[in-house]
Amino acid sequence: MRALLALACVLALFAGPCVAADGAAADVGGAAALRSKFAALKDKLAYNQFRRPLSLESNEGAHGARGEIYALVDHAFASTATLAKPADWCAVLILHLNTKYCRATLDASGAKLRVNIGTKFDQPLSESTRVDFDYHAVAVGADYLKVQLDAAQGPFGTHDYRIVLEAVPAEGGRTAVYLSYSYAYGLAGHLGLQAYLATAARDKVGFTLVAGSGQPRLVDGVRGLVERNAMRYYLAIDAFLGALAVPREARTEKSLRAWFASCERYPRQLHEMELADYLSMKRLEVARQEG
Repeated sequence: MRALLALACVLALFAGPCVAADGAAADVGGAAALRSKFAALKDKLAYNQFRRPLSLESNEGAHGARGEIYALVDHAFASTATLAKPADWCAVLILHLNTKYCRATLDASGAKLRVNIGTKFDQPLSESTRVDFDYHAVAVGADYLKVQLDAAQGPFGTHDYRIVLEAVPAEGGRTAVYLSYSYAYGLAGHLGLQAYLATAARDKVGFTLVAGSGQPRLVDGVRGLVERNAMRYYLAIDAFLGALAVPREARTEKSLRAWFASCERYPRQLHEMELADYLSMKRLEVARQEG
């Protein structure tokens, strides 16, 4: 049971956008397709429960989970170019409660991200789970960015992790961002996930209203898990980009505080700890990561 719950912690972090039933992530399809999708989402971006221009979609298949975020961020497209750098992804990922460590490396096969995943509490790396991502800057241009991270294998039978970020300039100096995260799992992964949902996450919900026997209710289970973490990743990117305006030595603190404050706008879904506890834990983890 402890092993299954450990797996559930990993899945809780990685539950996010875009996976088909076989675990393969679907891409938006390039700059033109991304602009077309945002045009189709115009009303959803203007009127939604998030109180910001954002649309969240989620899906659960037999062997994986999918979630997608489409959002307009108040940052110029030029600032997103820094996300074409592997090391800056570590500055994004470390904001999440369950990321304990991230290090970008380069070898003959290309850029990699070593990511250690653990609990929402401070813990040594030896007690965390390591996932290695291949990093690809697929397209880096004046009006389109696409970055992709892939991990063929994960812990306890999980596999085919993929993060996809796409971005294009939007009106008013903003940027249209698409964030996708996907993973697949086998029997062990499925059992671990169900154990987590039946225990630590039994009262957790997502953002989407779904029909039931009575009044509409907030989605729970795997889709709720996917939606919570899709939002956390989006907020991490937004917080990171927002911190680029301050001197480098102040960026980490600003992004940590911004990420936490943004999560607290959705306490029913995202509140896990108090600000002082979060900052204390993350300052130690960032120091370890940069050491």
